[in-house]
Amino acid sequence: MVQPAAAQPAAKAPPAPLIWALGDSLTAGYGLPPEQGFTPRLQAALRRAGVAATVRNGGVAGDTAAQARARLRWGLRGLGVTPVLVIVELGANDMLRGLPVAQAKANLDAILTELKRRRIPVLLAGMRAAPNLGPDYVRAFEAMYPALARAHGVPLYPFFLDGVAGNRRLLQADGLHPTARGVEIMVARILPSVRRALR
Repeated sequence: MVQPAAAQPAAKAPPAPLIWALGDSLTAGYGLPPEQGFTPRLQAALRRAGVAATVRNGGVAGDTAAQARARLRWGLRGLGVTPVLVIVELGANDMLRGLPVAQAKANLDAILTELKRRRIPVLLAGMRAAPNLGPDYVRAFEAMYPALARAHGVPLYPFFLDGVAGNRRLLQADGLHPTARGVEIMVARILPSVRRALR
């Protein structure tokens, strides 16, 4: 008598490609329910666009570029897999504290250098400086991002808060962090850059 063949276990689907958003409170979704922050909304937008990626939050509220640099290596280890893209969104807290632009630039340069060494693609997200810091600071700070993008050969998304900054209806009471609606606008605007970087 022929015995029926044993059922083969179903093959596991490969894990979704991982995108890591290394940043500060803007990527961490400060002041919002977890599901309304930048990373879950970007993940949802990518999946609606047919990109089955997982977006992991690497934002820590209050982090300067130096603090993010200090946690970069163990943060990457903690992911468990190598990300297909890292969105680097840092510098806002350096600017708000009036820290020297050269200091922020050196720390961002070190972050980009380490990611390049690991052959991890990067999308660099820029920030604008508050005008009350003076024209010299503003010019130096805002020139930092395109200079770093050119030096490391990575794509630049010029202003992470594009379409949201300065609009009180899209900002929380502190005037700094986006509302849920503000996050949706940020995601819609950065989405084409993320998709291009993934290619």
